Amino acid sequence: MTKEEKIKKVAEIIKDYKSSPNKDLMFVMDFIQEDFTITKETLINLTHHLDKIENTYNLILDEYESRIKIKQ
Repeated sequence: MTKEEKIKKVAEIIKDYKSSPNKDLMFVMDFIQEDFTITKETLINLTHHLDKIENTYNLILDEYESRIKIKQ
């Protein structure tokens, strides 16, 4: 089953979750748990990346500002 097919199936089950069998509810919970884990890992990685970008920017900015002060 492709990811698009899984998403459609999950959406259909969620629309009628009260009438869905336990097997389908488990399918949705597994899908949501997997999506949550992937999203959480992505956010953590992006946070680390942002921190590195900020640190690098500040390093370069400090150097640039020190050069500007020398010339003045």
